[in-house]
Amino acid sequence: MTAAVASNNTTSDEARRAAQSYLNNRLTTKSDGPARPFNVPVIDISSTFDGTLEDKQAVASQIRDACTNSGFFQITGHNVPESVRQGVLKQASNFFKQLPPAQKDELHVKHNALMRGWEPSDYTYVNPDDWATAAVPETKEGFNWGYEASLDPTGGDGKYRDLDGSTENGNVWPDDSAIPGFKQDIAEYYGQVLQLARHLFRLFALSLDLPETHFDEMMTHPGGISRLLYYPPSKDPKPLDPNEADKQVGLGSHTDYECFTLLLSSTTHGLEILTPDNVWTPATAVEGAFIVNVADFLMRWTNGVYKSTIHRVVNRTTKERYSVPFFFSINYDQLVETLPSCISDKNPSRYPPIRAGEYVLERLKATVKDG
Repeated sequence: MTAAVASNNTTSDEARRAAQSYLNNRLTTKSDGPARPFNVPVIDISSTFDGTLEDKQAVASQIRDACTNSGFFQITGHNVPESVRQGVLKQASNFFKQLPPAQKDELHVKHNALMRGWEPSDYTYVNPDDWATAAVPETKEGFNWGYEASLDPTGGDGKYRDLDGSTENGNVWPDDSAIPGFKQDIAEYYGQVLQLARHLFRLFALSLDLPETHFDEMMTHPGGISRLLYYPPSKDPKPLDPNEADKQVGLGSHTDYECFTLLLSSTTHGLEILTPDNVWTPATAVEGAFIVNVADFLMRWTNGVYKSTIHRVVNRTTKERYSVPFFFSINYDQLVETLPSCISDKNPSRYPPIRAGEYVLERLKATVKDG
C-alpha cells in the first residue's frame, strides 16, 4: 500500500486497537528475574545549534540509543530561558487556583469537538480501558490548547488544518481580565518549545539515518497540542511500592499519541515510567531539563524500532504538582507511511498509511466515555 491510498475508518480502528494492544501487553507482562539497573539518559544538545554535522550526529546517536531502549530521555542545553519556563508554570497555578468555577465551565472541553479548554478530573481516563475496569479515578485537572499561527514564531505557512481537517482555530482562552497575561505567557512558552521541537525532530531524522531536513516540509504548520496540568497533594502520601495498588492516581498508565513529548514540570515529583523490564520507576527531571518521550505515532512511523514510553503520574507527596506537556506532531494533513530506513526483510512494514491528525483525533476520542 502506498501513501497515495487514503486512510479510512478501518485504518482508524486499526490505529486505536494497535496502540491499546501495545499498552495492555506491556502492562500485563511481568519481568523475568531481577530487573536490570535503569538510568535515564541526560543528553546535552547545546552543540547541535551552531555545531557541525558531526556534532549533531553524535547527539543523534545518543537519541537513537534512548529511543530504541525505553523511548525516554532528558535534554539540557535547549536554549529555552528559565524565566519562560517558570512563567508558564506560574500561569498554570493561576488558572487552576484563580479562575472561578463558572468561568472554567464555560471553557469545558465538552463544548469543543477538539478537546480544547478546561478538562475536569472526572471527564476522561487517559487509558480508555480504565472506563471498563472501574479504575481509581484520576485526580488531574487540565487546560488544553493547540497550534495556531499566532503562537508560531515563523508565522506558519497559512495552510494549517486541525485534527478534523477544519481551518478554524479551535482554541479557547480565559478572559485576560480574569488571569492577566495568561495568553501572553502561554504564547511565549509555546513558541519557544515549538521551535525546540522542530530542532529536535531534525536530530531525530539523523538518528534514523535520514537527511537532517527529512521532516522539514512536514513541520510547516505542525500539530502541537499542549496542556497545563494540576495534580493535588496526596491524601495518603507513601513511596512507590510495586506490590501495593495505588488508591490515588493523578494520570493513569498510558502512552502519548503524537511523535514525541517535551515535558516541563514543577519540582514536585510524580512522573513514573515503565522500564524495558516492565518495572515502574520514578522519573525526576534534572534541574533545567526537559523530559522527552517517544509517543505512539513515531513508534508506528518507525515500524516499532523506536519505543513509545509507558508512563503515569502519581503524586505521592503533600505538595501540589504542575506540569506542561507539549505533544509534537507533524502537519495534521500529512499522510504517513513507514519510514524506509525502518523496513527490512526481518521487519516488514506493519502499518497502513494514515493521516497524522486522523490518528491523534481517534486516540483523543477514546479517552472520553463512549468516545
